Parts: sequence; C-alpha cells; structure tokens
Amino acid sequence: MPPDPEQLARELYGAAAVQIGQYVDILTSKGMDRGLLGPRESNRVWERHILNSAALADLIAVGSSVIDVGSGAGLPGVPLAVLRPDLRITLLEPLLRRSTFLVETLDDLDLSERVSVVRARAEDHPLRYDVVVARAVAPLDRLIGWCNPLRDPGGILLALKGRSAALELERAERVLRQHCLTADVVTAAPDQRMEPVSVVRVTDA
Repeated sequence: MPPDPEQLARELYGAAAVQIGQYVDILTSKGMDRGLLGPRESNRVWERHILNSAALADLIAVGSSVIDVGSGAGLPGVPLAVLRPDLRITLLEPLLRRSTFLVETLDDLDLSERVSVVRARAEDHPLRYDVVVARAVAPLDRLIGWCNPLRDPGGILLALKGRSAALELERAERVLRQHCLTADVVTAAPDQRMEPVSVVRVTDA
C-alpha cells in the first residue's frame, strides 16, 4: 500500500514540512477561492502538487538562479523555495490575479526576501537564469521557444511532464535542432516509495 503523501512529506522534509503545510493550507483556501486550484484537487494536493514539484529539487545544482515559468499558484517554485533555501527563485506569471496571489503567499510564508514575483510573459522577460522550470504550461516544442531565451549559456530547462514526456520529446526534435539543444527524459521522485515523475531536461547540444 502506498504511503500517505502528507505523512511521507512530513517524514522527508522535517521542519520544512511545516512551512509546506502552511502553503497547502493557502492553496486549499485562498487558492481555491480564487480559482487557482480546482475543488477536486483538495484531497490530492500533497501527492499531485507538492511531492510532484519537490521531485525537481535533486536535479538543480547548489546556489542556482531559478525561474518558474507560468508559475500559476506557485508550482513548482514555492515548494522548491521552501526545500532549497540556497536557490534564488523568480516566479514568472503574466496574469494579475495569479501574480497578486503569489505576492501574498510569499509574504504569508516569509519567503519574500529570497523569492520574487515578476508579472510578465516569458517572451517579454529580459533576464537569464541557471535553471528554467515549468509545469503544465505548454507542449514541449512551444515551451522551448518561450523558455530557451531565459536560460543562461550552459543552463538547463526542466519541464515536468506526465506520461506524454517521450512523445513530446519526439515531437520537439525539430525545435531542438533549430536551437542547437539536446534533451532527455529523466525520472525523479522524492522517495523510492513514490511513483516517479517524468522530467524533460533540455541542455546545450
């Protein structure tokens, strides 16, 4: 029988799980009230959103600058910020109601000093980062076009994908060649007792 996701998170993350629990409370209250999370998601937040996002933590080098493109309700950027205080994270979100929610959430979680919110589209943001992360934003071929300009030379794009990861990678081959990039699918999980998630990792060829 699979472990209870909330209990597993508290076991894995120790003191950080308290802050993540506060974030979950925000998601299931203000997040739902503002339509950032569907009502059917409330019982699956830990598994589907928190542990899923946290799976990226081990794929990011120490001290990296990270941008979360299309951050929405703060996934995966907020869980990463809680678990990895060494990271400098920017949450990029074009919609006003979502960016407002993110600013309020960072204040509530005392993360504002090291996590910033930028209200803009990816194609309009001029800065570059060591790591670009994205979750449920767009198919990979389109995502590469938006995210590659945000990536420092030598940096990486980590795209959280489901079972479609290999198919999306195949369909993105032409775009990868155009941008002189290479990509692979890696599986990541915060714990061996959890089903791993598929992450497409894009780097310079």
